[in-house]
Amino acid sequence: MANSLRPDGQRGFNYGRLDRALAAACPPPPAACSAEVADRAGGSEPEAGTGRGTEPNAVLNEVLILDDAELNNALMGQAISTIPNCGVCAFTEPERALETIRDDPGRFGCVVTDYEMPGMNGIDFVRKARAFDDFQHVPVVMVTSFDQRRIRREALEAGVTDFMAKPFDALEIRARLTNLLALNNARRIEQDRSAWLAREVAAATATIEAREREIVIRLARAAEYRDTDTGDHVARVSSLVRAIAESLGCDPGWCRMIELASTMHDIGKVSVPDAVLLKPGPLSPDEYELIRRHCQHGYSILEGSSSDVVQLAAEIAISHHEHWDGRGYPHGLRGDEIPLSGRIVAVADVFDALTSDRPYKRGWSKSEAVDYIKAKAGTQFDPLCVAAFLVREPNQQQRA
Repeated sequence: MANSLRPDGQRGFNYGRLDRALAAACPPPPAACSAEVADRAGGSEPEAGTGRGTEPNAVLNEVLILDDAELNNALMGQAISTIPNCGVCAFTEPERALETIRDDPGRFGCVVTDYEMPGMNGIDFVRKARAFDDFQHVPVVMVTSFDQRRIRREALEAGVTDFMAKPFDALEIRARLTNLLALNNARRIEQDRSAWLAREVAAATATIEAREREIVIRLARAAEYRDTDTGDHVARVSSLVRAIAESLGCDPGWCRMIELASTMHDIGKVSVPDAVLLKPGPLSPDEYELIRRHCQHGYSILEGSSSDVVQLAAEIAISHHEHWDGRGYPHGLRGDEIPLSGRIVAVADVFDALTSDRPYKRGWSKSEAVDYIKAKAGTQFDPLCVAAFLVREPNQQQRA
């Protein structure tokens, strides 16, 4: 197939691409990665006149050549175009070549640049090209008539991969670039495979987390259904818990996890008889003691799990009734002895309990509940958690 020159910009040239597959230098990618490889080559659908898609797993290579002399570009391009399935894009101005690389750093499988050029030499060009993220591993060959160690060392430090001497030999060009293109294609295939595996793992993890979340929420709601608000307490508390955690500047992943784990803070109430849990009047000392035991019962239900969410839920279940001043239960912990998760849930749980109707009381107004939370900062509640609650609470009041 004849190779003809065609314009590509004001002073560049683009050489014709051949239709033959690069069988020897570029083996076909695995089936799982062929779509990604095709996308990197400019799309999975064939394009007229490019030879793309002539074979299902064909890999199209394009070489950028840079020399201020158009004749050198033409000779280099003719030598390179004999490599199967390889196209050439030539430039005489380094700035134009850099603009092309910047616009599509993954376009080229290899770069061949001259060293001696006016304005910007080959080393400066390579150094600037390597600054583009997706261009850091593309092979670069420098053509030079100099054989000085200092220049070669500087070029290698700038990111040059290999050298060719002037005058260049067409067979040497073909052999060197065939090898470099094959290495670069292997790198791309491995990169695409790694990206595909990462997406598959992320998708599988998201599916597992979604199922875990659904199971946890439904179990928590089942426990709360014994109360009068049919489980809405769980959703309100978990939403406020996440908001407080975010206001405290906690890690986003942990904020999501505590939101889910907090839905099980009262799971131990399944052990409390309905006659006590739903009693409309005051509780006797013995009945109050039964209520207090739901912390230990909840911890017993949740402890020993391999799930991070359930482990955090167990921590919350045993600690969300502890008080900052040490007067809470079940262990009388004080201050930082109380896990942060328990301190956060304590604020959210009490606020929602105060503003909700229960068999034994009418719900308070939100302003009354906020005043109570503020008054108990430093005694019942962690002052920092109260401050984080108050940062978020004005938005809550506006929606009320």
